[in-house]
Amino acid sequence: MPKDTSIRSVLIIGSGPIIIGQACEFDYSGSQAALSLKEEGIEVSIINSNPATIMTDKVIGDHVYLWPLTVDSIEQILIERKIDAVLPTMGGQTALNLCKEAEERGVWEKYGVRVIGVDVAAIEKTENREAFRQLMIDIGVGVAPSKIANSFLEGKEAAQEIGYPLVIRPSYTLGGSGGGFVHKKEEFDHALQRGLEASPTHEVLVEKAVIGWKEYELELLRDSNDNVIIICSIENFDPMGIHTGDSITVAPAMTLSDRCYQDMRNQAIKMMRAIGTFAGGCNVQFSVNPDNDDIIAIEINPRVSRSSALASKATGYPIAKIASKLAIGYNLDEIENQITKTTSAYFEPTLDYVIVKIPRWNFDKFKGANMELGLQMKSVGEVMSIGRTFIEALQKACQSLEIGRAGLGADGKHNRSIEEIMHGLEHPSWNRLFLIKDAMTMGVPLESIRKVTKIDKWFLSQIQELVHLEVELKRYSLNNIPKDFFFTLKQKGFSDIQIAYLLGNVTEDEVYDRRKSLGIKRVYKMVDTCAAEFAAQTPYYYSTFEEENESIPTDNKKIIVLGSGPNRIGQGIEFDYSCVHGLLAAKESGFEAIMINCNPETVSTDFNMADKLYFEPVFWEHVREIIELEKPVGVIVQLGGQTALKMAEKLEENGIKIIGTSYNDMDVAEDRGRFSDLLKELEIPYPRYGVAENAEEAIIVAQEVGYPVLVRPSYVLGGQGMSIVINDEDLEKAVVKLLGDLPGNRVLIDHFLDRAEETESDSICDGEDVHIIGLMEHIEPAGIHSGDSSAVLPPFSLSEKVMNDMETYSKKIARALNVIGLLNIQFAVKDEKVYVIEANPRASRTVPFIAKAYDVPYINIAAKVMLGVNKLKDFTIERKLQGYAIKEPVFSFDKFPEVVKELGPEMKSTGEAIRFIKDLEDPYFRKLVKDKSMYLSK
Repeated sequence: MPKDTSIRSVLIIGSGPIIIGQACEFDYSGSQAALSLKEEGIEVSIINSNPATIMTDKVIGDHVYLWPLTVDSIEQILIERKIDAVLPTMGGQTALNLCKEAEERGVWEKYGVRVIGVDVAAIEKTENREAFRQLMIDIGVGVAPSKIANSFLEGKEAAQEIGYPLVIRPSYTLGGSGGGFVHKKEEFDHALQRGLEASPTHEVLVEKAVIGWKEYELELLRDSNDNVIIICSIENFDPMGIHTGDSITVAPAMTLSDRCYQDMRNQAIKMMRAIGTFAGGCNVQFSVNPDNDDIIAIEINPRVSRSSALASKATGYPIAKIASKLAIGYNLDEIENQITKTTSAYFEPTLDYVIVKIPRWNFDKFKGANMELGLQMKSVGEVMSIGRTFIEALQKACQSLEIGRAGLGADGKHNRSIEEIMHGLEHPSWNRLFLIKDAMTMGVPLESIRKVTKIDKWFLSQIQELVHLEVELKRYSLNNIPKDFFFTLKQKGFSDIQIAYLLGNVTEDEVYDRRKSLGIKRVYKMVDTCAAEFAAQTPYYYSTFEEENESIPTDNKKIIVLGSGPNRIGQGIEFDYSCVHGLLAAKESGFEAIMINCNPETVSTDFNMADKLYFEPVFWEHVREIIELEKPVGVIVQLGGQTALKMAEKLEENGIKIIGTSYNDMDVAEDRGRFSDLLKELEIPYPRYGVAENAEEAIIVAQEVGYPVLVRPSYVLGGQGMSIVINDEDLEKAVVKLLGDLPGNRVLIDHFLDRAEETESDSICDGEDVHIIGLMEHIEPAGIHSGDSSAVLPPFSLSEKVMNDMETYSKKIARALNVIGLLNIQFAVKDEKVYVIEANPRASRTVPFIAKAYDVPYINIAAKVMLGVNKLKDFTIERKLQGYAIKEPVFSFDKFPEVVKELGPEMKSTGEAIRFIKDLEDPYFRKLVKDKSMYLSK
């Protein structure tokens, strides 16, 4: 069936602020869907309250509403604009719940709006645990024994009937919120109460636990002709018992028998057909008994899921893009294959490589958190890697995590305590993968590890092979490693750093030079969806060690944009937003734009965004070889947060041009001593400070600058390791901990300006002129991380003198640092005196917020200034904000109920929302002002 021509305008509901359980993957899906519909000549409106995403940018939607995600907001849009259909499947559970609420209130019917991509009835069938359980029984799909409970008494009766261990699953929640395992009777009352409170309908499913069973996911698409295809099979490395968002996953499934896969495939199709007749996507999760291949269904999501973004990047099949076309009437055989451009979308992708996803956690931000993984999701982001084999992909994923690991072990960071290792294997946390390797290195038998972890023996045997290779490598010196063995090590994912560590007394560069002399270098393979059966047209690559290189460089002028890696607290989706605009600006300026990133959730790793995408770790060895192959004009590090910035020194050392502000000038801003000398020279006030390399030096510095002091490491983002201390004893503890967590770092000690207001500025400098992007006033005082504070644009209570000083200091610093591009400055204001706390010559987390508030494409402008194709005077900048915009931080403390919800100098928010107010009498704003008065009087 061709496109439904009666659909001329569509409203896409976004997912709102980033929270644990609902992150950047929905920004990717929503953006892809919007662009897909615009291709068809459909007018696209978007509602989403998240200013940090590319989805809420004018390059994505025709009309963007940065409004609260409520039914009232939706009704206001429907009054303003003629909308034919709503697509609620791209915004996670938030969008589905909102769609369902609007349906129940009769909004869609009142304004003649069709729901496309899903049936509202299907939402009820899948989210209502009892309805889902009964439907599965009716269609002959296995489920675990369970009972529904709407009260404490019903829950107790269900537990008595089913027996322990059991699982509590609240209805209508996201990321497993409120769910958990109950191993014994004494734990049940508390777990049941938490589950009932987490469910908006006060309903839980009490289910028999199948701990230790294997877990799988299938991604499906169906058209209006009832054709169903399986896009991808995904296997969880971790067995049942860990939320799939917190589990290492592998695609395609590695240990699934063909018979079991075909059975699972048939059941998934039957389930999708049973929940409704809609055209669109579905995610189905299954559990398999490892002893007899019995299959039970866990859940089905009638929407684009967290795994859909992963499956899209894993296969090259753009699920959200195709799902949105199916929703407007197309059938699969009428849609072009986005990779081959010569075949249709009616096919199931074939992979001749392996992908591995590893979640990224931020337990360090939640002091006292229960770090054991379970049914409630706790990770804040993820990385994906691609390799020819599972073990190569696994090592590359470890290199991508931004936790200082050079691969899976063999980097001097192993745990030597057998007690801690065995406890960590039994009680899984963020580091269990590394502890498995440590256990094997210490001689713990594979079978013992399998019994404790319930991880499939095949995966464990792959990791054990690394241990055998490491033992063999230690027999050699660098100059006598046989070429074949060296080649094998690289094929197994070993980085040059790991090989240097295992050999001892050898540097990474020496290993690199030696393998290059042997002719061992990376080649790049194309992600083509069809295992090379058809010619692919899309330049989407991963590296491996083989003979043939499929990435042929052009003679074009090229710019490489380094991505921001995994989403985490302090470095979120706003940096991916900046990277996307960097790519677009480079393409608009006549450059070939090349992206290097490893985050499957983001828009920057959509193969349509860059001229060439390398899905690789943002890890020096990988970046270096891409640069050697492509020979770019330069590399942009300003947009990818700390992940990209920390590459600047290596790029400088190797003579590679950094686009925009130079490495030396960035280092001046980062080096507290050099920066304070600069401020002194410019006659700009700053807090008294000192630098220390140990606790003894820190105490001397603190006595010189005066307590209270702010203690922090250099070269970090999101306030990592920051604390405010008031005496020598607390200072000594803080410094010892900080240097233990970040060895080799120096400690910065500033006098803390108590009861000061915090403000900030963002600006663009082209080397001559400076444009102030925005001045912001924080609600919370200095001492609470700027990312955790509500920020008001423009300032509402600062005096003219203070704002003039902020603007003057911003311009002075920008010129003194020779900034070419972006500059963010944090200020503290006390008694009308403006102090500079820090300056960051890079993209900040606030620029996307200001860009959306003023409706000005600031990152695009800054990128063109960096590239040297434009000066600021070339742009006509018109700000459109009427009233004020407020950036509201959003937290995920509900995932860590045991944690004290106290804010300080280390950032803890996972996302942000934007709110517009017309004047200062707005009730919401008055409450903020009241909070500010309370803070400053403390």
